[in-house]
Amino acid sequence: MGPCCTVFPNCTSVGCHFGAGAPEMHCSLHTFFAESRLSGEQSSQPGMAWQGRLQLSAQGPKLLFTLLCSSCAPGIDCFKELPEGSGLCILWGHLRAAGTMEIVYVYVKKRSEFGKQCNFSDRQAELNIDIPPNPQLAEQFMERNPVDKGIQCSVSMSEHEANTERFETETRGVNHIEGGWPKDVNPLELEQTIRFRKKVEKDENYMNAVMQLGSIMEHCIKQNNAIDIYQEYFQDEEVVEVTEEAPSAKTINVFRDPQEIKRSATHLSWHPDGNRKLAVAYSCLNFQRAPEGMSLESYIWDLENPNKPEIVLKPSSPLVTLEYNPKDSHVLLGGCYNGQIACWDTRKGSLVAELSTIEFSHRDPVYGSIWLQSKTGTECFSASTDGQVMWWDIRKLSEPTEVVIMDITRKEQLENALGAISLEFESTLPTKFMVGTEQGIVISCNRKAKTSAEKIVCTFSGHHGPIYALQRNPFYPKNFLTVGDWTARIWSEDSRESSIMWTKYHMAYLTDGAWSPVRPAVFFTTKMDGTLDIWDFVFKQCDPALSLKVCDEALFCLRVQDNGCFIACGSQLGTTTLLEVSNGLYTLQRNEKNMASSIFERETRREKILEARHREMRLKEKSKTEGKDEEPREEVPTTNLEELVTKAEEEFFSVIFTELKKKEAAAMKPKPQKHQKMEGDEEVEGEDEEEEGASEETPT
Repeated sequence: MGPCCTVFPNCTSVGCHFGAGAPEMHCSLHTFFAESRLSGEQSSQPGMAWQGRLQLSAQGPKLLFTLLCSSCAPGIDCFKELPEGSGLCILWGHLRAAGTMEIVYVYVKKRSEFGKQCNFSDRQAELNIDIPPNPQLAEQFMERNPVDKGIQCSVSMSEHEANTERFETETRGVNHIEGGWPKDVNPLELEQTIRFRKKVEKDENYMNAVMQLGSIMEHCIKQNNAIDIYQEYFQDEEVVEVTEEAPSAKTINVFRDPQEIKRSATHLSWHPDGNRKLAVAYSCLNFQRAPEGMSLESYIWDLENPNKPEIVLKPSSPLVTLEYNPKDSHVLLGGCYNGQIACWDTRKGSLVAELSTIEFSHRDPVYGSIWLQSKTGTECFSASTDGQVMWWDIRKLSEPTEVVIMDITRKEQLENALGAISLEFESTLPTKFMVGTEQGIVISCNRKAKTSAEKIVCTFSGHHGPIYALQRNPFYPKNFLTVGDWTARIWSEDSRESSIMWTKYHMAYLTDGAWSPVRPAVFFTTKMDGTLDIWDFVFKQCDPALSLKVCDEALFCLRVQDNGCFIACGSQLGTTTLLEVSNGLYTLQRNEKNMASSIFERETRREKILEARHREMRLKEKSKTEGKDEEPREEVPTTNLEELVTKAEEEFFSVIFTELKKKEAAAMKPKPQKHQKMEGDEEVEGEDEEEEGASEETPT
């Protein structure tokens, strides 16, 4: 036994071959020896023991064990004598098969932690509780036969709504120019480009490429000649009538003024390409009542992103009008509150690109601005309440190219001019334009007249207040719509005395109106109570086809998209509401054009007949009044007015005095008897009759 074996006094039978240099290993090994010895004693094999030794190698220390048997010599195979299934037998089998064993982990668990062994046994069933039926309780219940009970067989559903967070998008564009040239070739130099083309044309690869592409191009040309891809197969077919559904509209989006101090949305303009953007002008039209710190900015909104405006326009004065250029969607024209005309190019940023000089601009806010159909696409004209209509060219906004004063007396005096508040220009009538004034009069003008006085052609009067909207019918330009005071009126250029059709007088003031671009019989109006009215005079003439409450505050402006599907309405608090109307309100109905044309012509004829009748009646009344005035002038001599007044006063007072004297004399006489009174009355009556007869005989 080695020196470290004193720690384990019970393992004297185990041969120790460890040196004094590894006491820890020896002690852990002796723990294993003790357990092995104990298992050997329990298996009635006291003569067996384990012999272990430590082998040091490059891979690390290893423990080698040998089974010692008292009846056999060391190394003799005696595991057959061990009891079957014992731990020593199994361990010996592994040792015999492997020859050596390497201990890596040691698992230790107490016997008390194993738990109690479960023993199961079979037994008969037992009755714990038995409650017999009680007949008295049955008397308290009433039997129902049959019993009807509803059962819901459908699957229960639940609806959940989730408002996702909005994300801000930003659109950026790239302006492509001519490219593909080598670095040493300047594309702006014509000689260099010609020289480079000749060089390329001499290349053999170029000739081969042209020959290959030529066959493909020839095939496409033959295909186009054989089939016309733009052919209209159903051109002669009538428009399919839309199913009769109730007119309706729904809100698509709401664009709110991001400023803390709210301003009114005074004008709207749709983007000409695709109508996916909307330009809104914001200003406060209350004269000298603009709040301090009010922003001057106006915005361009993307219909898909109502959280943040896409472009911010920064004018020098609040914008009253804002219009897209139909030929260049990057250019916008704005009319300012101080009378100036501003122009923006969105490719250059938010600042004003061109601005008119204030000396040659309007003196009042610019309430109307329209682009003209010109070759350059740079001409426009504006109108203001100062009574002037000015033509401009945005390439030179220093001063207007032409000015027309709205003086209907044709004296060209600015003091007598009527304030212009709305404009109308139809591209099919390039020389004509119309102006709606503050005084409720529509002025029809001709720009190409020789003199300034001849530029004012005629007037139409019928409103009691300013005309906020003026627009020609897109299908029948002779008929135009005006919106003012409490009514909307439809006029014909052939009838100047009065309008041919008009709505009833509403309780709220009308603020704006517009025709539908796709249906000739439909137009829209907005009111001060926040209501949008949609009229269809083919369907109903007395009342609107649809009246929709858009918001609580007043609506100031509206604009209809080119396809007639979407309507934008601007309110007093700067909220722009985007509405989508039902299919029937923007789809052309069967024979609608013919019906609208017949209605216009019928009402025009009726108004002409009424005008002729009124003209005749006025002439008769005028002739009667002139005849009555001439007769007394011949008979009555010329007298002094003061003498006539004094003479009339004397006669008046003399009559009064005589009546008073008669009453006093009657009061002083005694009262006679009844019969005498009756006789006296008869005598008086007889005297009166004689006096009347004498008076009749007396000539006057």
